[in-house]
Amino acid sequence: MILTTTPTVEGYQIATYHGIVVGEAILGANIFRDVFAGITDIIGGRSGAYEQSLGEARTTALAELEDRARALGANAVVGVDLDYEVINNMLMVSASGTAVTLG
Repeated sequence: MILTTTPTVEGYQIATYHGIVVGEAILGANIFRDVFAGITDIIGGRSGAYEQSLGEARTTALAELEDRARALGANAVVGVDLDYEVINNMLMVSASGTAVTLG
C-alpha cells in the first residue's frame, strides 16, 4: 500500500477513486509521564515520553487509514493529511486521504 501526501504517484495513473478514508488514534496522557515531561521542559530538552506517544498515535492512525483503504479495494492513498489535537488531556491524531487504485 502506497501512502503519499501528494495528489498523484509518480509513474502511476490513478485508475479508480474509492473515496475519502480516515484513521484516528486517541491516546490518554499518563500522569507520571506528564510530571517527567514537565521537568524535562523546565530544565530544557526534549520530552521523550511525549515524542513516543505521538509516534505511536501517528502509526496507529496511518495503519487504520491503510486498513480502511484496503477494505475498499484500494492499493494506495493519495493526499494524506495528518492532524494533531489535544482534547481533555488526550492526544488525538487523525489521518485522512483519498483511497485509489493505481494502474
